Amino acid sequence: MQKIKWNHQFSFAIVTALLLPLSSISGTLDKAVDTQVKTDIAAQKSQQKVDNLSNETKDMVATYRETLRQTASLRAYNDQLEKLVTSQKKELSSMEEQLHNIENTQRDIVPLMLKMIDTMVQFVELDIPFLPEERQQRILQLQTLMERADVTIAEKYRRILEAYQVETEYGRTIEAYRGDLVVGDSTRTVDFLRIGRVSLYYLTLDGLEAGIWNDNQWQQLDDKYRSAIEQGLKVAKKQLPPDLLVLPTQTAEVMQ
Repeated sequence: MQKIKWNHQFSFAIVTALLLPLSSISGTLDKAVDTQVKTDIAAQKSQQKVDNLSNETKDMVATYRETLRQTASLRAYNDQLEKLVTSQKKELSSMEEQLHNIENTQRDIVPLMLKMIDTMVQFVELDIPFLPEERQQRILQLQTLMERADVTIAEKYRRILEAYQVETEYGRTIEAYRGDLVVGDSTRTVDFLRIGRVSLYYLTLDGLEAGIWNDNQWQQLDDKYRSAIEQGLKVAKKQLPPDLLVLPTQTAEVMQ
């Protein structure tokens, strides 16, 4: 009986001895598992941080590239603005020089324009006396225009050139018009025929008398020229097509 009791005590001791390491191993395993869980959680947090840092890095790279692009664009824009400013400075300098030259030009051109008008006055006086009222009125308008302060120099010069152009055109055209013929104390309404600046004729309204401006006076023509002058008047009025006209010129031999 004692032997058996000892055996039971011994078995209990063995079991106890065997159970103690298992309990210790279980605690170690729990600690290991807990450590692994904590490690995994820490790893997840670290990966999340890495992912966040990666996204931030990508955003920063994208922002950096966009900044570089904008910087290049602004640099190109600034270069263009600098060129534009330089060009405007040159243009401003050129305009200032032109303004200075304009002042000098105005001082020179005004006497020239006055001389041009005086030349036209003399020219009209020496020319054959066609459209005397119209031409004198044009000269008077130019003389009045030169005294007006509200008209620019350019406009005055343009009007003078325009008047010269009109006078030039007279030499290349034929014209028929009705006006007063003044001979001495007698004034009659007649039809005038101008052939360029070569000759000026008249024909009375009844068609019975014709004449020519010759040697600074009106001279009556032979009756044989009346039909030719009448035909010339119709051509000038576009009542007849252009045709050959046999008319006298300003020579004394053909007056009679």
